[in-house]
Amino acid sequence: MNSANVQAKYPDRLSGQESLVKSVIKHGALYLMIVPGLLYFIIFKYLPMFGLVIAFEDYKPYKGIFGSEWVGFAHFERLFSEPMFLTILFNTLTLFFLNLVFCFPVPILLALMLNEVRQHRFKRVIQTLVYIPHFMSWVIIVSISFVLLSMDRGLINELLVAAGFDKVNFLMNPDWMRPTYILQIIWRESGWGTIIFLAAMASIDPEQYEAARLDGAGRFRQIWHITLPSIRSVIVVLLLLKIGDVLEVGFEHIFLLLNAMNREVGEVFDTYVYVAGLQQGQFSYSAAVGFFKSFVGLVLVMAANWLSKKFGEEGIY
Repeated sequence: MNSANVQAKYPDRLSGQESLVKSVIKHGALYLMIVPGLLYFIIFKYLPMFGLVIAFEDYKPYKGIFGSEWVGFAHFERLFSEPMFLTILFNTLTLFFLNLVFCFPVPILLALMLNEVRQHRFKRVIQTLVYIPHFMSWVIIVSISFVLLSMDRGLINELLVAAGFDKVNFLMNPDWMRPTYILQIIWRESGWGTIIFLAAMASIDPEQYEAARLDGAGRFRQIWHITLPSIRSVIVVLLLLKIGDVLEVGFEHIFLLLNAMNREVGEVFDTYVYVAGLQQGQFSYSAAVGFFKSFVGLVLVMAANWLSKKFGEEGIY
């Protein structure tokens, strides 16, 4: 089939291919910048998905993936019948919803406040201060918290004693494990999360605020009727991506906070996979747990994306 016949039979397809080729030639440098990120996702995200097959096998390292015995859904049945399953699921969902309710809105509120600052030098100083914790590892964040909350000369307990109160064992008390986890996330990630929202606010037409001021609208009304509606699509997209991590609460962070006294309220799927997979060598079982986490996240993202489109938002695909 010659090019004339192809053009006659598939005009849209051919024109689309030609426009893509022209775009690549014209913007070659920009497409070249995509390559490192594309390679990262292919090598570290997509290729390892082949290893999920061991979740359906009794995997033995010396036999390999192709030589190990196929057991079907046996590991998933074991997971759902484990006495700890409901506890781990409850702990994971609890931490996720606490994160969603208390941590997700903070960057939005912080971005709204920074957007109202008119002294640019002061604004840059505040932005720098709230961004810095993001560049510290969870080891440093948790270590600083341990120093502050320790029963032995911890700053918080020293202040409580000075105020006439008794010392509180924040680190060993199960009731304080979840509040500590949430406060550490707010401290570390809130400043960094404002970047996207500030960028979205920067694209708002200033004439909208000018018109609102002429109509007598104050700062709060401008935020409510102009700023928030303008960044609503960004909030929805980030919320959808957040929902996809419903069972991902951060292994390193949780692992550093866990101890014998708070494990009952702090054990989550990430730490459970670490114990089963690395410490006990149950590779197939831990792969099944990871597969279950990913599947739940995928279903929730698809459901949330469908709902967002029903309410008139664009969604993520």
